[in-house]
Amino acid sequence: MIENTIIVWFRRDLRVADNPALVAAVKTGAKILPVYVLDDENAGKWNMGGASRWWLHHSLQSLNDSLDGKLVLLKGDAFVQISSLAKEVKAGAVYWNRCYEPWRIKRDKLIKETLKDLDIAVESFNGSMLWEPWQVLKDDGTPYKVFTPFYRRGCLSKEEPRTPLPKPKPDFASFKGGVTLNDLALLPRKPEPRWDKKMEQYWEIGEDGAHKQLKHFMSKGLKNYKEGRNIMAADHVSRMSPRLHFGEVSPNQLWHAAKNSSAPEKDIDCFCSELGWREFSYSLLFHFPDLPTKNLQSRFDAFPWTYSDKNLTAWQRGQTGYPIVDAAMRELWETGYMHNRARMVVGSFLVKHLLLDWRAGEEWFWDCLVDADLPNNAASWQWIAGSGADAAPYFRIFNPVTQGEKFDADAAYVRKYVPELAALPDKYIHKPWDAPANVLEHAKITLGKTYPKPIVDHGAAREAALEAFGKTKETKE
Repeated sequence: MIENTIIVWFRRDLRVADNPALVAAVKTGAKILPVYVLDDENAGKWNMGGASRWWLHHSLQSLNDSLDGKLVLLKGDAFVQISSLAKEVKAGAVYWNRCYEPWRIKRDKLIKETLKDLDIAVESFNGSMLWEPWQVLKDDGTPYKVFTPFYRRGCLSKEEPRTPLPKPKPDFASFKGGVTLNDLALLPRKPEPRWDKKMEQYWEIGEDGAHKQLKHFMSKGLKNYKEGRNIMAADHVSRMSPRLHFGEVSPNQLWHAAKNSSAPEKDIDCFCSELGWREFSYSLLFHFPDLPTKNLQSRFDAFPWTYSDKNLTAWQRGQTGYPIVDAAMRELWETGYMHNRARMVVGSFLVKHLLLDWRAGEEWFWDCLVDADLPNNAASWQWIAGSGADAAPYFRIFNPVTQGEKFDADAAYVRKYVPELAALPDKYIHKPWDAPANVLEHAKITLGKTYPKPIVDHGAAREAALEAFGKTKETKE
């Protein structure tokens, strides 16, 4: 049996540096038993999607290497697994960094109470937020529903986010139990070829990969971030969202890296405010736990959503006939990621051109995104649908043609992900239906065969969307 041992339960903090739970445990002088539990039983509907599971497999592999091969892997109800392990090794304490999804909060409270009844100390820490959701409230104690006052008045009035902690040097306990990484069955099964193989070229997963990407972004992407982040083919997005979600890097590390950079202040402020949007999403989910399933603005309960499997499938497969929409959806399938501006375009197209429920988009993103994050996914879909907090007005309907012309002016993004249109001139590539017959023939394009015709007309779809929105106005909050 192991004496004087602290279990450090890794969850959404798959890193060694700036890990408050790990640092605190090491400081006690106890032996450290690092553990990860794949808990699909408590997650229910919010079990990780396929792309997230793929990322998790490789991230756990990287973390285990960083922990000298000492990471213990378990599978099943974390309440059972953690309690049993703590009794088996006679742990003096269990340390973890907090999570904020409603199902995790409910489970973690039960685990904490049970361990304390067993005279096992429990300590939890903030390892994934700049400010705790319960710290940023209005003067009357209620949560903010508008981003700018939340961030400018609520967050920035607090103390500066803490500086990142250095890597500790744990003295590991020995333990022979647990399961193997392959036993977790996170990778896709047959048939071949496995869909995840194509994503491997786009990512270096793990803490080291996160810091390489952070260094690249700080040196190449942060300058001109405020304007450049909207250009879909430009290298001005951080691509840190999956790394933040899995905790390969902390928001504190990103915040202070930006603040200490030589980039213009407007770009630093814009990037930090994007971290603020992440905080806002977490705050919304904490205070409104039905956010992933229920309209935050109840008037949208009366919205007359349509249900078309044909249109949903066309959207999912990048076959809508609108090149910028199709490029974005294909980027998602190819890489497990989508540019932020593109996310707004495809989200608007789904709910306002196709009148499909935002929850259908949320579910697809949940399965396909490597950065599928419950608060961010839910809050962002409700934002674009008009039903959420501080939402984009429903009547603001993105024109996919002008969005493409403005934010992919040279069509580099479309040409990369919709190669069948690559030979079209810039003048027509975002609206191939306007191209003369001889131009289409020269580019070897037959609309309706080699590339689909638009599944809806923008003008007609816009009118239908506004009419549908009008039916919600009679419903009071």
